[in-house]
Amino acid sequence: MRGAAVTQNLPAQARARLADYYALCKPRVVMLITFTAIVGMLLAVPGMVPPGVLIWGSVGITLMAASAAALNQILDRQVDARMARTKQRPLVTGQLGMLESGLFAALIGALGFALLYALINPLTAWLTLFTLVGYAGVYTLYLKRATPQNIVIGGAAGAAPPVLGWVAVTGEVHAHALLLFLIIFVWTPPHFWALAIERRDEYAQVDIPMLPVTHGIAYTRTQVLLYTLLLVAVTLLPFATGMSGLPYLFAALALGGGFLWYALRLRFAPVPGLAMRTFGYSIVYLMALFTALLADHYFAVWHGGG
Repeated sequence: MRGAAVTQNLPAQARARLADYYALCKPRVVMLITFTAIVGMLLAVPGMVPPGVLIWGSVGITLMAASAAALNQILDRQVDARMARTKQRPLVTGQLGMLESGLFAALIGALGFALLYALINPLTAWLTLFTLVGYAGVYTLYLKRATPQNIVIGGAAGAAPPVLGWVAVTGEVHAHALLLFLIIFVWTPPHFWALAIERRDEYAQVDIPMLPVTHGIAYTRTQVLLYTLLLVAVTLLPFATGMSGLPYLFAALALGGGFLWYALRLRFAPVPGLAMRTFGYSIVYLMALFTALLADHYFAVWHGGG
C-alpha cells in the first residue's frame, strides 16, 4: 500500500520539482529577453528568418538567459531571503539545493552555448556567454553592491538580446542592432528605479545601494523623469536613421507620451501605488514598442513588395 501511494505521488512531486526549476529561471524576465531577441532576428532581414535559425537561436538564447537568471538567484540567495519580493524563491524556501541548482544552471547554459555555436554561429554563442557573465558575474557579484548606478551600468547585459538575435541571423553586429540595444539600455533605469522606489526599505534593509536608498526617493523620481525624456528621444532614432517609418514613429510617440505621463506624475504628483503602476507600464511599453518596430518593418516589406 505504501509503495502504491508513493507511485501515485510521483507525478505531483515531479510537477512540483519542474515548477521549482522553472521559477529558478525567472521566466517572466527570460520571456521578455527572448521576445526582444526574436524581434532582433526578424528586423535583421527583409523577409522571413530561416526557420532553423529562428528556432535554435531562440532556444539557445533562452537557455543561456535562464542559466544567468538561475546563477543570479544562487548568488543572491541570502539577500533574497530578507526581501518580501523574493523570499518565496525556491532556493530560499529550500525546495531546491545549491548543488542541484548549480548543476542545472551549468547544464542549461552549456546546452544553450553548444546550440548557438554549432547551429547558429560562434559569434552569437560568445556574445551570449559574455552577456551571461556580465549579468550573473559583474552585475550580481560586484555592481549591484558597489554603486547606486548599478542598474545603469549593468543594464548593458539586459540590453544585449536584440543584438544577439540580429547576429544570429546575419553573423555581424549592425548599427541598427545597436539602436535596439540603446533603447533597452536607456529604458532600464526608469523601469527599474520605479520598482526600487516601491521597494526602497527592503533594499535598505539588505544594504544594497539602490538609488532611492543612497540619494532618496525625490531624487530618484527626478532621475526617472530625466531618463524617460531621454528614452523618448532615443526611440525616435530608428525613424531618424531610416530604420523605421511613420507607423513606428506614431507608435513611439504615443507610447512615449504614456511613459512620460507616468514619470511626470511620479515626480510632481506622487500617490501610493503609482511607482508600481509606472513599473508595470514600463514593461508593457517595451513590448509594445518592439512590436511596433516589427509591425512597421513588415508593413514596409509588404508595401515595398506591392
